[in-house]
Amino acid sequence: MTDDSDYGDLDVRRNRRVRIVAWTVIIALILGGGGATVLTLLFG
Repeated sequence: MTDDSDYGDLDVRRNRRVRIVAWTVIIALILGGGGATVLTLLFG
């Protein structure tokens, strides 16, 4: 693989975007799962 100076910044930006999306999905799953648990406990 060659190191092009033209694409040096794209990898950093892509990693940051992937990390943000991953954390957003994790938080949404936790909140969604918690919300479903609360609704299940309330409404049986």
